[in-house]
Amino acid sequence: MAMHFDLVDLRLMVHIAEANSLTRGAEASHISLPAASTRIKNLEESIGTKLLYRTSQGVTLTPPGQAFVHHARAVLGQIEHLRGDLQEYAKGIKGHLRVYANTTALGEFLPPVLRSYLLAHPDVNIDLRERLSNDIIRAVTEGQTDIGIVAGLVRTESLETIPYRSDRLVLVLPRSHALAARSTIEFADTLDFDHVGLHESSAIHGFLRQVCDQLHRPLKLRIQVGNFEAACRMIEASVGVAILPESAARRHALNMAIAIVPLSDAWAIRAMQICVRSFDALPGFARALVDLLVADARAAEAADHPGQGSPT
Repeated sequence: MAMHFDLVDLRLMVHIAEANSLTRGAEASHISLPAASTRIKNLEESIGTKLLYRTSQGVTLTPPGQAFVHHARAVLGQIEHLRGDLQEYAKGIKGHLRVYANTTALGEFLPPVLRSYLLAHPDVNIDLRERLSNDIIRAVTEGQTDIGIVAGLVRTESLETIPYRSDRLVLVLPRSHALAARSTIEFADTLDFDHVGLHESSAIHGFLRQVCDQLHRPLKLRIQVGNFEAACRMIEASVGVAILPESAARRHALNMAIAIVPLSDAWAIRAMQICVRSFDALPGFARALVDLLVADARAAEAADHPGQGSPT
C-alpha cells in the first residue's frame, strides 16, 4: 500500500499533538480547519488506520498517531539541520532554533547571551520558552526543542549534557522582617508566612509546589507576579516573603529595602546543565549558541573565582 504525505502533513500532525486540538493545530499550520480535516482523513486512509481519537474535549493521538508524530519530529528536525548547513550558501533562508530553559536561566543568564547571538546571527530566529526541568528533558528527548537548560537533580537519561552555571534559591524578605537576621533557614520554616509567588506557568512556581506537596504543607500565596523585580517590589512593601534565585535577589537588593537569607535545603543549590540529543547532530547555528553558553559559563566562573584561571 502506497503512503502519501508531505511536509505540511508532518507539521500539521505535530501541531495537533502539541495543542491536543485539530482547530488549533490547523491554525498553527496556517491552513483552514476543513483543509486540515481533509489532510488527516487522507493520511488515515493512506496508512490504513486512525491517527486521532476525537472527543468532546479535543483530540488525542492513537498509538499509530504517536508513532507518526515521533517520526515527523525527527524528519522536521533533520530538515532544519539541512537548512542550517546550507544557510551560508543560500541567502534568505532563516534558521529556527528552539530553546527551553528554567526560570533562573531564562530570567537571569540568557538575555545577554541571546543578545550577542542574535546580533551575530541575523538570519536565525529563536523560540524561547520557560519550562520545568523534567519537562525540558522530555521535550529534548522527544525532539520538541533543540537545546534545553535544566537545573537541579534531574535524570538526563540518554541526552548529552554540558555543565552550565549554578545558582541557589534564597528567601527574600523585608529588611524589617523577624527572619531577616537569620544566617540560614529551611524552606519548611517559611511556610507559616505569606508568600509572594511567580505566575502559575513559571518553572520556579511549579518546583516549589512539588516541594510543598512532598512536605504535605500548603504554600500561602498572598499575591502572584510576573517577574523577579515585581516580586522584590512586593516584598519591599511587606506584602510577603518569596523564594527567588540569589542572582536576581542580590541584583534588586542594591536598590530595594530587602534582605536575603540562604535556604539550607540541599535542593536550594541548583547546578544547571545544557542538554541536547546530540551535539554533533546540531546544525551549525545551534552549535554556535552552545559555544556562547559555554563561554558565558566560563566567564562567570572566572569572575566568581579570580586568579584561578579558566576552568577545564
